[in-house]
Amino acid sequence: MVRVIAIASYPLAQTFVDYMATQGVLLTVKTNDDATEIWLEDETHLDQVLNELNSFLQNPQQHQYRAASWQSGNTTAKLDYERFSYLQVIRSKAGPLTLLVMILAVLVYMLMQLVGDYSVMRWLAWPQHNGQYLQAWRWVSHALLHFSLLHISFNLVWWWYLGGPLEKQLGSAKLFVLAVVSAFFSGWVQSLFSGILFGGLSGVVYALIGYVWLTGERRPMLGLSLPRGIMAFSLLWLVAGYFDLFGLRLANAAHSAGLLLGLLMAFWDTRQRSN
Repeated sequence: MVRVIAIASYPLAQTFVDYMATQGVLLTVKTNDDATEIWLEDETHLDQVLNELNSFLQNPQQHQYRAASWQSGNTTAKLDYERFSYLQVIRSKAGPLTLLVMILAVLVYMLMQLVGDYSVMRWLAWPQHNGQYLQAWRWVSHALLHFSLLHISFNLVWWWYLGGPLEKQLGSAKLFVLAVVSAFFSGWVQSLFSGILFGGLSGVVYALIGYVWLTGERRPMLGLSLPRGIMAFSLLWLVAGYFDLFGLRLANAAHSAGLLLGLLMAFWDTRQRSN
């Protein structure tokens, strides 16, 4: 057997397999966590399959392909052909820790809408006095506090976009350490400027920006990367926050501290791996 192609869509793969069956060529569909693979039983048909595959991918909506599933007795591919699951995309690009933090942040945000910001902050905000210092969760739980729909949406999109691949490539333990350390460090720095009245994942997000970008630059074989244009935009956004150009209340100290920490951790990790 020989693997012909790996594609993301199972219905698309099945449609092509059904079409080739009407041409007398036997193909097999195999699925894994990342993609759907098409395998050819008889390698003597490989050139024919590749030519047909090229035509198919250019216009898979042609009637001859869609009708093939009916001819072969497999209607699943046709009926599900254009179905798309955003939830499946989110899960496919994120590990369990990435998803857990997203769920916790959403639940905390919903609770804040129900009982008020101050009531939730009494339990999750950065410790304010000696009596709260031993409540260990406070040193990181402030990262789950978000004060508007735009605030939580922006942070969770970046957390998923950066944290998901990092967890997939380097493991949940690495993401956990980076998130906890950056939440603590960025929170501590921000508390020096604003007291306890802050919250959000942005300090952690900036740590991820620094870590993913520098790791991709120094050790691209690890599978992490961040386009330089996005890195430049993040720096401009950071500078804009200090000058209050957009009238937004940004935790600038937390952003700067998170970015610096992420860069330092990436430098150390890539240095260690190169020894």
